[in-house]
Amino acid sequence: MTDQVIEVTDLRRRYTGGFEAVRGISFTAGRGELFALLGTNGAGKTSTVEILEGLAEPAAGTVRVLGHDPYRERDAVRPRIGVMLQEGGFPSELTVHETARMWAGCTSGARPVGETLEAVGLAARGGVRVKQLSGGEKRRLDLAMALLGDPEVLFLDEPTTGLDAEGRRETWDLVRGLRDRGTTVLLTTHYLEEAENLADRLAILHEGRIAAAGTVTDVVASQPSHISFDLPDGYHLGDLPPLPALGVTGHELRGRTVRLRTDALQHAATGLLVWARETGVELRGLDVRAASLEEAFLRIAQEATRGHEERPGSGATAARPGRNTYDEEKVA
Repeated sequence: MTDQVIEVTDLRRRYTGGFEAVRGISFTAGRGELFALLGTNGAGKTSTVEILEGLAEPAAGTVRVLGHDPYRERDAVRPRIGVMLQEGGFPSELTVHETARMWAGCTSGARPVGETLEAVGLAARGGVRVKQLSGGEKRRLDLAMALLGDPEVLFLDEPTTGLDAEGRRETWDLVRGLRDRGTTVLLTTHYLEEAENLADRLAILHEGRIAAAGTVTDVVASQPSHISFDLPDGYHLGDLPPLPALGVTGHELRGRTVRLRTDALQHAATGLLVWARETGVELRGLDVRAASLEEAFLRIAQEATRGHEERPGSGATAARPGRNTYDEEKVA
């Protein structure tokens, strides 16, 4: 077992007015592991990460980063972590190199500025003012500043927002390299493809609770795969092999298009193709598709919402703070 670098136990966070943004979540992240926190807007991701970064105190529960309370023992934690916020807010008139030098002066054991800018692809832009950078280049600068201290734990909040496809892939390669060297990475992202490619494990948050957690394979495997095709001319749904025998758990028929759900994709697809061969028909528009993280994410969110709406007393008169209040109010 790897060392548990991040430990979260029954974490809760409340804001003034009683709104509970995080409602008793628990997870761990080991050394050299990339853990992704996913969820819709308002799910509690940022509220959780701010506590892990030592920017806020929990209302209840415990949090340990590198064995320390990141809020009460901030001096022991801060020099060993790197934080990439959604927006860095660097002085617009400084050049990239000046910004990096300024940041290095505030960072314990800072890496060489040139080496860090080279790592994120900004070495050639050192003399450019921050205000003249593209959105993607500003995200690269945010990442560079998070890496200056050669952190043991790296918090990445939407790291590839604004990057083009090439920049996103380059950032993924950089993050993989950091993880392979032993850096623990906690990632929040709205790009599910990003989590699918990078995460060793993940948790999907919904309304402040963990709705699903595990490896990407575990989470995706909890959702059905799909097979769709057009019925051959002259055939009807009842002419297919018995669907339960194929491992089909549900089906839809829209016009001539059949859509099957199954937890046994290979068995179902094989049985269907054998039937088509023996019958001498062509299954036009055949699409055999395993579940994706996006499908799992959407279904889990829908199920969690439905479950919440069905609970007694969930009809919801509880006041939620407005966006500015939510962002700025202190923890109760």
